[in-house]
Amino acid sequence: MTDYEVADTLNGHDIANWLRKNPNFLQQYPDLALSLVVPKAEGQASSLASYQLEILRDKNRDLNRRLNELYGVAQANEGLTMAMHQMTLALVRQNNVADTWRALVAAIQEDFKADVIRIVTFLPIDDLDEGEWHRVIDRDDASLNPFRDMFTTQEPICGRLNPDKQSLLYGAYEDQVQSSALLPVPEHGMIAIGSYDANRFWPGMGTMFLEMLSRTVPAVLSRYDA
Repeated sequence: MTDYEVADTLNGHDIANWLRKNPNFLQQYPDLALSLVVPKAEGQASSLASYQLEILRDKNRDLNRRLNELYGVAQANEGLTMAMHQMTLALVRQNNVADTWRALVAAIQEDFKADVIRIVTFLPIDDLDEGEWHRVIDRDDASLNPFRDMFTTQEPICGRLNPDKQSLLYGAYEDQVQSSALLPVPEHGMIAIGSYDANRFWPGMGTMFLEMLSRTVPAVLSRYDA
């Protein structure tokens, strides 16, 4: 019996196992490969060659879809990188703390398309009154207790906020804001970026750019430390 000879008593399961161990068998019998019939999930049966071609086409379509997704992510990241660069330049061009915060809010509104922005600082800022987007809350104030974990970890938080956080930050807009990104600003306070879209920010999303922003702001503000 040669390498490719099989016994007549083999059943279908045995033949399938044997073919798996001898994947080059059809190379010596190309006519058999063309005559084999492979059932399709829908429609008529097709030859093995057609079946393999269709599988390759499906894989190619899947690869193209994944490449398009990666390309879209790369483009979005490139846009965010440029926005972060422009924002950093805008911040370092300012001459005082108040103008730095104003430039930051303007950049977030323009480049990151935020619906609602809130800046909470632990101390008052010269020439910057409390208003629609700025609040001063002492770091030991009990109203900040829901945010203690974030201040401890110094990591951004994304998603739908608990009602106590939502109310403190957004006030009259608390019912409109459906998702948020919270950024701690070490030694200074925090930034809240609110969106009317519930899917804009979600737990587990990539936070690399938010972390960059969280670290950039205190670095720029450190220029004005006494």
